[in-house]
Amino acid sequence: MALLLDLEPLRSNPDYRRLYAGFTLSNVGSQLAVVAIGLQVYDLTRSTASVGIVGLCALVPLVVMGLYGGTLVDHFDRRIVGLVAQSVAFLVSILCALQAWLGNTQVWVLYALVAAWNAAFAVSSPARTSIYPRILRRDQLPAANALSVFAMNASMTVGPLLAGVLVDWGGFRTAYTVDALITTAALWGLARLPSLPPEPAAGDPVEGGVARSRPGIRSVLDGFAFLATRPNVRMTFIADICAMVLAQPRVLFPAAGAVIFGGGATTVGALSAAAAVGGIGAMFFSGRLGSVIHQGRAILISIVGWGAAIAGLGAAMLAAGDVLTRGQALWVGLVAMAVAGASDSVSAVFRTTILQSATPDHLRGRLQGVFIVVVAGGPRLGELLGGFVAENVGEGTTAVIGGFACVAAIVVLARWQSGFLRYDARNPTP
Repeated sequence: MALLLDLEPLRSNPDYRRLYAGFTLSNVGSQLAVVAIGLQVYDLTRSTASVGIVGLCALVPLVVMGLYGGTLVDHFDRRIVGLVAQSVAFLVSILCALQAWLGNTQVWVLYALVAAWNAAFAVSSPARTSIYPRILRRDQLPAANALSVFAMNASMTVGPLLAGVLVDWGGFRTAYTVDALITTAALWGLARLPSLPPEPAAGDPVEGGVARSRPGIRSVLDGFAFLATRPNVRMTFIADICAMVLAQPRVLFPAAGAVIFGGGATTVGALSAAAAVGGIGAMFFSGRLGSVIHQGRAILISIVGWGAAIAGLGAAMLAAGDVLTRGQALWVGLVAMAVAGASDSVSAVFRTTILQSATPDHLRGRLQGVFIVVVAGGPRLGELLGGFVAENVGEGTTAVIGGFACVAAIVVLARWQSGFLRYDARNPTP
């Protein structure tokens, strides 16, 4: 098998190619906006805790709409659900630009916009991810997920760097305007797809090939009932929660740029981009990931690497201006974030592949909704926790403690759920 990134899904499937291109461009804008909002909140408040509250504002709509949105994906045409949700995200991007052009100084406006955007994202993302197993062969899923992670990391490189440059050059209004313009790419990718109604479950009433049961609380509970009895799928969520809640560094970046390393918005963008560069490197040489059989084992090893790297970032923060010059410490921090990004990318490929391969189609939306709650909501909860811990013990110490706590938690999980270490990709058992 080739060592480099497998491009077969892009070469062989035009629907996937358009969807991939549209969301890759749109994600650049999303990452740009994430960094710009954090910078604007810090600029208005000069408080890391206030930046952490951004995570709380994102968490509630992510949880609510991630769970309910998954039921929409499992009961209605996935193309239509994705288009509606992405249209809402586009509207929020326009409102972000508008508040900046009007000179907004109220931080609650930013919190409200963050909540609205994350509500839309919590529906559009499971719709998009549930589409992939319908338009690709199962053996193409690891390659497609590696391509998706590659694109996300490319977005996380370009977006934050672009945010730092645009904020320093033209202010927040320029940054948000660029985000609104390129968000339209995802709408184009979804609009060109064919109709994709979900496959009905056995026993569901069907009309015209579409399941007629209604989305709602009962449908959400059905998804959790499936998850409760499927330890391998469940472990993909638990392991990621440990990494994102215990060792989430993003909330520390504004203080790192303003106080610890220096450099302001450019340093904040560079720290975010470093993780993405590491992920790009890992995915560029991801051709052999499709041959990995024990994918659960690979996930746990990758998350140990993430925790160790975040602890390294914290050590660099503590050493800045004392053991090392600020410039030297920044380079150590950038390397640590690159290692963290590479580790997280490998974990993401296998977590997504296990979920897609081991979950029946009629439950994919709901399980992808839970996935979004974990992978997007977990970091927000981690930001909230990290922000308040940093207020009391400092940013560097927060990263060191969180990194070691993540490693310890994964070791405990590996001993508790040893069957996950034996998960066989040739026989995807949930």
